[in-house]
Amino acid sequence: MPRALILGGTGLVGRAAARRLLASGWQVDVTGRDPARLPADIAAAGGRFLDADRHDPAALRGALGAGADLLVDCICYTGADAKALLPLAADSGSTVMISSKAVYVDADGNHSNTDTPPRFDGPITEAQPTMAPGDGDFNSREGYGANKIAAEQLLLGSGHPVTVLRPSKIHGEGAVRAREWVFVKRVLDGRKHLLLAHRGAGVDHTTAAANLAALIEIVAAKPGARILNSADPDAPSGLDISRAVATHLGHEWEEVLLDDDRLGRHPWDRAYPIVLDMTAAAELGYVPVGDYAATVAEEIDWLVGGGVAGPGFDEEFFAGSFDYAAEDAYLAGRHHG
Repeated sequence: MPRALILGGTGLVGRAAARRLLASGWQVDVTGRDPARLPADIAAAGGRFLDADRHDPAALRGALGAGADLLVDCICYTGADAKALLPLAADSGSTVMISSKAVYVDADGNHSNTDTPPRFDGPITEAQPTMAPGDGDFNSREGYGANKIAAEQLLLGSGHPVTVLRPSKIHGEGAVRAREWVFVKRVLDGRKHLLLAHRGAGVDHTTAAANLAALIEIVAAKPGARILNSADPDAPSGLDISRAVATHLGHEWEEVLLDDDRLGRHPWDRAYPIVLDMTAAAELGYVPVGDYAATVAEEIDWLVGGGVAGPGFDEEFFAGSFDYAAEDAYLAGRHHG
């Protein structure tokens, strides 16, 4: 039985990867600091929780033990993190580092986190230029991508079979920032109108954790040093996403499509579309689990079932997303006008 070790395995990506690998007959061990965050279904399927801090080299070495066929690092954010991973990668058949599409820059050097929105010339391939590596605060807008690139470069230059995966906006059960909550909560609150900035046309490619897990399984079987994008087979707009949520929950509302963004802002609102090219993954043999509407259902059901009350859910992320008073004032003004 092949063995996989997933660092940060109780989070969104780790859970999806664990479920996928367990269903395929793998022995799966996941590390974390809170065993309560390991879903019961993963434990029931044979997944083991190992108490190990990502920043404790001795704990990581103990978790790896004699080695693994697959090592997945879901929480590698900096060059220092990558350096700590190298000894483990040396004893693993295939290593996967979860990076981000935030590393890509357009012709003017703009990226996902700059004030000036990036403008890419069509779908982004893995050959697209990236930010320069850096070691500042990885929690900052400028530091996040720069630190990810530093980690990528260290791992890819190690000589070990490390695959860097660059997902976009990830969705799935267990997300601490489940962006679809901006629409799910409106359904639960019985809102009869949905206001959308820029007519809901914004596109920021989605990545189902389940699709990312399917790509991880492919990479496990075909070790190598490479970079691969990871995104859903379709690239829904904000309007598409709102409709997927409403349809899944059997809710109807009047869509109010606004030309500006004074109201109706949402996480996928982009001046120019951000779409990842998935050709390289397909050529490796990757087949997605499903499109956005099919794969987001799991997260929606989880949110409705109380996922927001779960450990780690970042409610502050959604501050200001539900200004119903301002929306109602606009709708009243529109009606009287």
